[in-house]
Amino acid sequence: MIVIQLSDPHILAPGELLYRRFDTAEFLARAVGEINRLEPLPDVAVVTGDLVDHGEPPEYEHLRALLAPLAMPVFVIPGNHDAREPLRAAFAADDYLPADGFLQYAIEDYPVWLIALDTLIPGEAGGLLCSERLAWLDHTLASAAARPVLLMMHHPPFVTGIERMDRDGLQNSEALAAVVVRYPQIERILCGHLHRAIDCRFAGTVAGTAPSTAAQLRLDLTAEAPLRFMHEPPGYQLHVWREDSGLVTHTAVFGEWPDPHPLRAAS
Repeated sequence: MIVIQLSDPHILAPGELLYRRFDTAEFLARAVGEINRLEPLPDVAVVTGDLVDHGEPPEYEHLRALLAPLAMPVFVIPGNHDAREPLRAAFAADDYLPADGFLQYAIEDYPVWLIALDTLIPGEAGGLLCSERLAWLDHTLASAAARPVLLMMHHPPFVTGIERMDRDGLQNSEALAAVVVRYPQIERILCGHLHRAIDCRFAGTVAGTAPSTAAQLRLDLTAEAPLRFMHEPPGYQLHVWREDSGLVTHTAVFGEWPDPHPLRAAS
């Protein structure tokens, strides 16, 4: 099973640019085109939050139109830039989001279960998994038995070293760890929010963030470094699960490159 993870597209209404500089819709459209040319095609695509920039219905309409050409099922979760009700309305026809409450769900149709968590705190940049959301997770994991699981959540549950982003990280991560550590079938926790690929061991598994399909956050680990976005290549992650080897994650970037060349010239 192959899962392609996209993150943080920050789509705006048609014609608008992020920070008057980044055409996030063009980036996502190019990503969709390149994904459809991958061989083999991923089985599913997941988008780990900050789907749009202001949580407005026209942005979600634009997002849906941009994702529509993908040749595989798509599952989304909210980030801190999203709004639950417009997101729910925009994707209601896909019939996997709950009709009310938190946007949490489980997809059981594949060899690896996809379990989605909602870390959104309306109006805040940071995230939270409250007791209600964690109780739902515990119950859902218990029903998964020994099936391998990918958890999806926007805010990473670990400190990254990028201080300004860590201030707006996930609250209650210790309580999440207490749940996760009881379920060794969790292969990986897929996160966004950081606009970079970052990995960390967490509660007996691996948690990681995926790059953005648009702008990347500058890597600066100095204390109190200001946040800056960079025109580094947009990226994605491929999570490849095989029964004989478990999960392997590949991080790659979108773009056009010279044709592949053999390591050795033909003799």
